[in-house]
Amino acid sequence: MATPRYKRVLLKLSGEVLMGGQQFGIDPSFVMELAKEVKAAKDTGLEVCLVIGGGNIFRGMAGAAQGMDRAQADYMGMLATVMNALAMQSALEQLGVATRVQSAIEMDKVCEPVIRRRAERHLEKGRVVIFAAGVGAPYFTTDSGAALRAAEMKCDALLKGTSVDGVYDSDPKKNPSAKRFDTVTYDKVLADNLKVMDASAVALCRDNGIPIVVFSIREQGNLAKVLEGQGVQTIVQGS
Repeated sequence: MATPRYKRVLLKLSGEVLMGGQQFGIDPSFVMELAKEVKAAKDTGLEVCLVIGGGNIFRGMAGAAQGMDRAQADYMGMLATVMNALAMQSALEQLGVATRVQSAIEMDKVCEPVIRRRAERHLEKGRVVIFAAGVGAPYFTTDSGAALRAAEMKCDALLKGTSVDGVYDSDPKKNPSAKRFDTVTYDKVLADNLKVMDASAVALCRDNGIPIVVFSIREQGNLAKVLEGQGVQTIVQGS
């Protein structure tokens, strides 16, 4: 089964991926490897935008679980995503890829505000756009932010690069006999709580007809393989 050829995609990366082999923070050498993957995808003529989580620095839900005010903790998590976006921008620009960071929380000293039409112009001019700070409001995850930006930018697919090579019927880390799906419907993901993305993100993609492609970003060259329809992946789509 081949993945259809896309013109514009949004790549969602978890913040934890930026840690590389570390337990916390940002591993610049691994961020550079990720940047090379993004550059290779862009060099095929693809228009690429990114959303990166902040879990390698601070996770709002974890802070709230330890007694912090949930809204305050979520804002801290949003700021962490800006730091990750700037790290990725630096790596991409070292490779000669023109990149713009747009933040849902305005901080004009370091990045642009999210302006949809400006972001579209950037993509049309061959720049990579990294959307930071989620949706700019607490109680929404970066998954929801990614789904929202993918819909706004009329992306052909939302690619979710994780440490797992697809969607399974149970946790493959706990169940060695877990079955991986090649394709699965949005409704099954929601009904069976398959933990692809949070429910609001999956529903937003379903309502806008945006397929979610789940694959392992940790395998070198895998993004290019997935875009060619050759890599191991799961596609979440309509029935």
